[in-house]
Parts: sequence; C-alpha cells; structure tokens
Amino acid sequence: MAAEIHSRPQSPRPVLLSKVEGHQDAVSAALLIPKEDGVITAGEDRTIRVWLKRDSGQYWPSIYHTMASPCSAMAYHHDSRRIFVGQDNGAIMEFHISEDFNKMNFVKTYPAHQNRVSAITFCLASEWLISTGHDKCISWMCTRSGSMLGRHYFTSWASCLQYDHETQHAFVGDYSGQITLLKLEQNTCSVITTLKGHEGSITSLWWDPVQRLLFSGASDHSIIMWDIGGRKGRTLLLQGHHDKVQAICYIQLTRQLVSCSADGGIAVWNMDISREEAPQWLESDSCQKCEQPFFWNIKQMWDTKTIGLRQHHCRKCGQAVCGKCSTKRSSYPIMGFEFQVRVCDSCFESIKDEDRTSLATFHEGKHNISHMSMDISRGLMVTCGSDRIVKIWDMTPVVGCSLATGFSSR
Repeated sequence: MAAEIHSRPQSPRPVLLSKVEGHQDAVSAALLIPKEDGVITAGEDRTIRVWLKRDSGQYWPSIYHTMASPCSAMAYHHDSRRIFVGQDNGAIMEFHISEDFNKMNFVKTYPAHQNRVSAITFCLASEWLISTGHDKCISWMCTRSGSMLGRHYFTSWASCLQYDHETQHAFVGDYSGQITLLKLEQNTCSVITTLKGHEGSITSLWWDPVQRLLFSGASDHSIIMWDIGGRKGRTLLLQGHHDKVQAICYIQLTRQLVSCSADGGIAVWNMDISREEAPQWLESDSCQKCEQPFFWNIKQMWDTKTIGLRQHHCRKCGQAVCGKCSTKRSSYPIMGFEFQVRVCDSCFESIKDEDRTSLATFHEGKHNISHMSMDISRGLMVTCGSDRIVKIWDMTPVVGCSLATGFSSR
C-alpha cells in the first residue's frame, strides 16, 4: 500500500504576475501607472517606455522614446500625467503623456545637475522639481519657468531623496552613510540636522508623513527606522538582508515595511509591534564579563602577564566582550536581528525560544533588484534591475488581505 504523503502548507508569498522584457541595458526605474494596467520604465539604454497590458495578458510598449543620455531616475505625477526623467548627463527632461498612454510630448529640459541624477520628486502645490545628483548636491527648480531656485552641496554624492510637501523638509541620503534633513525655502535652505547610523552608503529612503517615520536602507545590508516626530533620537535597526538594500516602501495602513536587496531578496517586516532599540556599543579596555585585557591594553597585559584578547560586542546588551565570553549566536527579531548574531553567554541564556520567532517574511525575487516601486492601493509591486527584466508582483498575499485593507489585486 502506498504511503500517505502529508504536504506542508506553504507560507503566503508574492505572486509573479508578469515579466516585461525589452530593454537593452539595466532598467534604472519602473513605475506602475495608477488605475491602469500599465508600467513606465526608464533604462541605461537611453530609452523611456510605456508598457500597456493587452488582452493576451502580455505587456507591449505603446511608447518608446530615445533620450540623449542614459536614464538614471524618474518621477511620474498621475493626475497631471507629467513624467520627469533624470539622465546621466545631469539634465532632467519633462514630458506630458496623453490620456490613452499612446503618445508623449516633450515639455522642457531642466539643467538640474552637472553629473548623474540620482533621485527626483515633483511637488504640484509649489510647482517645484526637486532632485539629487552625483555632483554632490540637491537642487530645486521652478517647473513654471524652468529656472533654478536653489542648490545645496554635500561632501559626498547625493544618492536618494524624500520630500515632505507640507513642511517643505527634504531628506537626502549620501554615499558617506549620512542623511541630511533640510528645510527648503524659495531661494535658500537650512540644515535642520544630520542622521548618522549606517556603516555604508545610503541607497534608499522612505518618508511616512502620517507617523513621521523615516526609513533608510544602505549598502551595509541594514535598514534603520528613525522616529522623526516621536521620541528624540529613537531608532530601530532591521537586519535580514544578505546584500545591499536597494529599495524600501512603508505601508502605513498595515504597518508593514517592504524592502528589496541586490541579491533579489524581498522582505516584509511587521512594524505593528513594540520593537526594542539595539543598544549602543560600549567601549572598554578589558572584557566587561571576565575582565581580561583587550590587545591594546598594554598596561594590564604587562601587569597580569597575559596576552590581550580581541574585542567583540554583544548585540543584545552592547557590552564589550572577548570571544570566550560570547561563544553563542542567536537571532533576536524584536531588536531587528532576523539572522544569528553574536551575543554574550549570559544574554544567550536570557533569550527564550519564542523570542526567536521571526517578525518578517523573506521571499526570493529571482533577479537582481536595483529599484522597486509599489502601488499600495492595489497591493502591486514592480521590481527591475541590471538583468534588464521588469517584474510585476501581486503582494496582497503577504501585505494584508483585500477586505481588511481595501486592496484589490487587480
């Protein structure tokens, strides 16, 4: 008699709806057209394309436009159907797209930067076009006149940008790992503060104006949540990716954070729980558990006639410890550590099995992801990267059910 096979129920995962192929080089940006079965893409092959879903279910290009320089960033304003495309040569070009998405008319060119444009945002209320670039600056320009209103320079390449329309605050991430908060005025700006916490270049930012939370992803594989409007200086660290975090999107309705990394990893983080801040690492000349000297503590080594030890840190308590006092590894999701990290032996004993329950789900995008964008109202996500492929995903299985959130998958 054949043995019974009990299949384990699979955990919910994103559903790949479509693949869009056609670019001849890396796809720099891809955006879903709200309320339409369409995608706008811009690539290093100097093309901007609008893809519409046909009756066959396949996406076909309805617009194919070649630019003078590789396309590096893009912003789309659906109500006015205006597209802004940043280029490798520092210029931003504005187009107006027709109602049937079959025609695109050139409007004007903005001399925004002297080098590659890294991020663009458009504010209709003030008619401002705000952008960052590899010329180490943020610029804001008037879309009525096309003239430059102001510029502010940083010490490193400006890599990403978020803007709060109501307060006129701009958040700029750069290659040094720093985030600068600026207040933009008509022709001037002031630096409010700088945020330092990442050990690698800032690759992505997301601002939630409702809860006043800023999320930053970096090449150090980590994400930090900065509580801008709440308790002063409160930060939460999220570590679950194995490569640089390329894109993030916070869904305020369900208190979930979606992040994508260069190795194709897609993570959905539960932010609707009380998480713990990771402690500051403590400095000491000797192990804070056994008091053995570290290798630079010459005096104690000489006095005790012992060889100095290498310094480590417990991720849970932050104490400076030697290898013998931190022989264990553990995950600790409540503090954002989704994979195993070094903890001291006493902290390891204090972590219960239920404390190791994951607070995020991890999925495989199966392509190099350099950019991601979500249509939160429909629970759809688009990813693209250096493999020249654009993928459209139904994220509703992992970001909330249709009835609870108002999502409909199509």
